Amino acid sequence: MQDVYIVGAYTTPFKRHIDKSIRDLSREAYMGVLADAGMAKGDGIEFAWFGNCMADYWGQAVVRGQISFVPLVQEGLFPDRVPMINVEGGCATASMAFHGAWKDILSGQSDLSLAIGVEKLYDPEGGEEMLTRFSGGRAPFDREELFGEYRRIAGKIGRSFAPGPGRTLPMDTYAMQAAYHMHRWGTTREQIAYCASKNHFHGSLNPKAQYRFQMTPEEVLADRKVIDPLTRAMCSPIGDGAAAALLCSERHLQSVAPEVRARAVKIRASVFTGGKMRSEDEPSLSRVAAEKAYRKADVKPSDIDVAEVHDATSFGEIYQMEMLGFCRDGEGGPFVASGATRLGGAIPVNTSGGLVSKGHPLGATGLSMLAELATQLRGEAGERQVVNARLALQENGGGLLGLEEAACSVVILERN
Repeated sequence: MQDVYIVGAYTTPFKRHIDKSIRDLSREAYMGVLADAGMAKGDGIEFAWFGNCMADYWGQAVVRGQISFVPLVQEGLFPDRVPMINVEGGCATASMAFHGAWKDILSGQSDLSLAIGVEKLYDPEGGEEMLTRFSGGRAPFDREELFGEYRRIAGKIGRSFAPGPGRTLPMDTYAMQAAYHMHRWGTTREQIAYCASKNHFHGSLNPKAQYRFQMTPEEVLADRKVIDPLTRAMCSPIGDGAAAALLCSERHLQSVAPEVRARAVKIRASVFTGGKMRSEDEPSLSRVAAEKAYRKADVKPSDIDVAEVHDATSFGEIYQMEMLGFCRDGEGGPFVASGATRLGGAIPVNTSGGLVSKGHPLGATGLSMLAELATQLRGEAGERQVVNARLALQENGGGLLGLEEAACSVVILERN
């Protein structure tokens, strides 16, 4: 086993890139990560992992990464004959690509490996079809089992579960999870609104965020209701984007220019866990991933200086504060509302703006989180900089399996 480093990290702006294709976004992220690593072209890259969820919607069902990189290979920017593995894991897709590249280096088989995630979700002409795909297609394998589980939870707290038009199925499930947490622990809409407001503030400081406006908690609560208790301002938007990271070995790191070496970020742990049909009172797969990551990195939750967590809705941040050990179970709402996760707080979380403000193009999200954390650890985050950040944590969940995600990534990074 050997140490693994992020030598380059990049994210495109997240927005509705109406005039850009998946190939265009792939090129921008790839060239951006090369530049960040002090490289003009990809000589030395030995392996690549390409993350994407929805390219089939745009007509490319298979070998998505290879097809996206054809022009880059033809122009000599990406080396010939380099293998590329395509991965898909819902919202955790880009983290799966990162984990694959990390294992390339960790195993000693490669000295330089690329992870890239690309997504194009906004279609001005076909919004309803895209919403259907977000919900897992028209006949997912476990729809009745999934619906039955959520109807059971709804019955316990005096609600109904009835997914409707104009929103994605994940929003209905997130809302039910939030409602159950409110019922069991007393979490409030106001606490969820504070969390959304905090991340809209952080996003206003991020030039690459999809939403760059601030909102008060009152404005969040007054926004259009998606499904109780969630308003639009508490939910991640539809958008496009790409992000990438170049991972390298200690040997490669010693060969690069001193200014590039100085900006490298060490990967202390990269952990994945799988979901299951858990009970409503059983901790989530993110707790299992976090505990494994803390052990591998030999750190405690209190050692973490900054975190990016999966807030597809603002309730997600509240819940993950508990699962990641930043506060006790049931105290996520008061913890976030206290300002603890705001810039200047005890553990600044989602300094990028999180998914609700930065944006959430599925196949790019996990790597965009890691790019934000690399920026923080390098001291290059400008107005949103966390002072003296040394250790950073990413949590990124993907897919839907009963009451939790199908997969979860937790990564711990350290300033080099």
